[in-house]
Amino acid sequence: MLSSHDSIKLLYITTVPETLGFLRGQVQYMQQRGFKIHALSSSGDFLQEFAAQEQITPHVVEMPRRITPFQDLIAILEIWRCLRQIQPHIVHTNTPKGGLLGTIAAWFAATPVRIYHMRGLPFMTATGWKRRLLRWSEKISCLLADQVICVSHSLREVAIAEGLCAPEKIKVLLGGSSNGVNPTRFDPETINRSIGLQTRQALNIPADALVVGFVGRIVKDKGITELAGAWKLLREAFPMLHLLLVGPFEAQDPLPPEVEKDLVQDDRVHLAGLDWNTPPFYAAMDILTLPTYREGFPNTLLEAAAMQLPVVATRVAGCVDAVEEGVTGLLVPSHSAEALADAMGLYLSHPELRDRHGRAGRARVLRDYCQSAIWDAVYQEYLRLLTEKGLSVPNPVFSPEPSLLSHQG
Repeated sequence: MLSSHDSIKLLYITTVPETLGFLRGQVQYMQQRGFKIHALSSSGDFLQEFAAQEQITPHVVEMPRRITPFQDLIAILEIWRCLRQIQPHIVHTNTPKGGLLGTIAAWFAATPVRIYHMRGLPFMTATGWKRRLLRWSEKISCLLADQVICVSHSLREVAIAEGLCAPEKIKVLLGGSSNGVNPTRFDPETINRSIGLQTRQALNIPADALVVGFVGRIVKDKGITELAGAWKLLREAFPMLHLLLVGPFEAQDPLPPEVEKDLVQDDRVHLAGLDWNTPPFYAAMDILTLPTYREGFPNTLLEAAAMQLPVVATRVAGCVDAVEEGVTGLLVPSHSAEALADAMGLYLSHPELRDRHGRAGRARVLRDYCQSAIWDAVYQEYLRLLTEKGLSVPNPVFSPEPSLLSHQG
């Protein structure tokens, strides 16, 4: 057991620093309960900014997102050295590469509690040797972790069916999601129509336009090719329709050149780039779409729902958890521009349906996905795992609510 004067040291590991954004608020929640927090990722301005904002200790180890066996071995050694220096009680790894390298290093360093947070499965859209390699990396992460936390029930089912993890070792906290949603930040009463109109004006979108929006990485895996195809089908049918894309183009999973060219050159397509302040963009939209090929649990669907936007997403793992079909949004097959256009066209033609589904979406977020409940569930999981290892958190500042962990089955 720890003495009453000790703090539990918790190290978050992510491949790239931007993923730490999923932990906003949760870090301070854990600090208030007696945890000393460290974060490790590849270098980047966001790491230093996040560490300064959250008042935690940052550590840098380069971990390329692509497959790089030699560099990965070096990264494992560097993470191990960092672990020997920090001596954390809990290592909480996130993202596939960070999960693999982090759990291996933590196993060698004999870290008492090793957690792998499964936020998505890249192998689901890979083929050939790359698929096999990515699949085995997930199995290793699950094998070396003491507990695997999955962001959605549907993703957990896939992980079990693929033989990545034993059913008794992988669980979902509450209804899932990466970090829940802050209903105060994503509030259509606060971030209202007036702010939405200001955002439209800044983007040269007419005040009376219909706006379909997308928030995320502008890459092939997110279904942007299909979105571009659906846009072509809807563009002429709805002369007042505009398309708003919020997010960065990325070289790792690029769009076909002709698709990117069409989007960039279209005067009714608006590219906002990467901007972490997303509520004003949601306020400028009438519909949010996410035609993704694979997900863990897409935060954008919950954020849009909190902003009372109806959503159109694909019927894939993660999205089926985030959308209550026919109540808060519509689900369509992936890889189908026609089905995507039909669903968006239904919303565009029926404003009363948009309003009804949008209101139902916010009500569902308030009921099932508030951040405080998610944070408490993670905290309770830490306590359980620490206790099993003969450790405990001394004198937490607050008395947390009883755990609301989901059933494992």
